[in-house]
Amino acid sequence: MIAAGTWVDIERTLLGPEQRATGIPADTAATPYVMRVSGFLTSDADLGAECRVRSLVGHEHAGTLREVNPSHAHSFGPVVPELLTIGLEVVSTCAPSLVHKSTQPPVEGAR
Repeated sequence: MIAAGTWVDIERTLLGPEQRATGIPADTAATPYVMRVSGFLTSDADLGAECRVRSLVGHEHAGTLREVNPSHAHSFGPVVPELLTIGLEVVSTCAPSLVHKSTQPPVEGAR
């Protein structure tokens, strides 16, 4: 049993596959459209049970309890080395007096 007031993640199906709009890709049309919301449980509940949560902005939502103390598990993918210094290069070109020597982009080809 998860206690009321615990930070949780809930899920609710908004549209089943048969309710999806026409004209969307077949793989998308075959998938339910779901909403996931994090919030504080308004009453005790078990994982997998229907429950209600209150979000940080005070809205109340109903759904199936999925996770306790959810965290963000996404990433923006691997590092793109070319993008690491692009901001420094722009600043050094447009406003060189704002760039500290220790943040200068490395010399091309240096290792």
